Amino acid sequence: MRLADKVAVITGAGSGFGEGMARRFAAQGAAVVVNDLNEDGGHRVVAAILQHGGRAAFVKADVGKAADMKALIGSAIEHYGKVDIMVNNAGYTHRNQPMLDVPEEVFDRIFTVNVKAIYHAAREVVPLMRKQGGGVIINTASTAALRPRPGLTWYSASKGAVTTMTKSMAVELAPDKIRVVALCPVAGETGMLADFMGADTPENRAKFRASVPLGRLSTPADIASAALYLASGEAAFITGVCFEIDGGRCI
Repeated sequence: MRLADKVAVITGAGSGFGEGMARRFAAQGAAVVVNDLNEDGGHRVVAAILQHGGRAAFVKADVGKAADMKALIGSAIEHYGKVDIMVNNAGYTHRNQPMLDVPEEVFDRIFTVNVKAIYHAAREVVPLMRKQGGGVIINTASTAALRPRPGLTWYSASKGAVTTMTKSMAVELAPDKIRVVALCPVAGETGMLADFMGADTPENRAKFRASVPLGRLSTPADIASAALYLASGEAAFITGVCFEIDGGRCI
């Protein structure tokens, strides 16, 4: 069990990459706090974990709101007494389109969920991790931060902020034995895929796959495997990395 006795909070874990991480972390011994706005999805993931003998609890919270984040971390402490791993995975995007066509309210929501939520999480978990003697913060970024595509300008910009935040946080928090890393997945089989492509058609899928040297999109299992390694003691000397899980897309 690579995460035995660890407690992980995973935002946006009611589906997609977050669900993949929640299931894998639980299978490796972690108690998992599953967060999502989608109650049905969150409860489904928790039920699946419990069915396989794992430990999990669902907490509905809007991670873009300071009060909700405070309640989420408070619930983790109430359930399990600590937070060892904080996964800032919840994400939001706009549909692939010209940058000037994206409404201001959509722009604001993207930066609130993708960027400001990490600020809220840090304010809650960093003091806890300092008292505990360390911890791991994993931020979900994207290959869009490293090789942006036309049509996803504001989403790419938000993920660029995530990678910069990750590196700066890693250096600042290193003396506290808090490691901070980012995941940079290529587009995958999640609920946001249609928005990334503009329309989910065989032609668009083929176009996306053609941009990946290994010839396919990412899967929740791919991201979960990378996150498990980075969260585990095997990565004890790794911090500040923006880990590309992309089949060679960023080469």
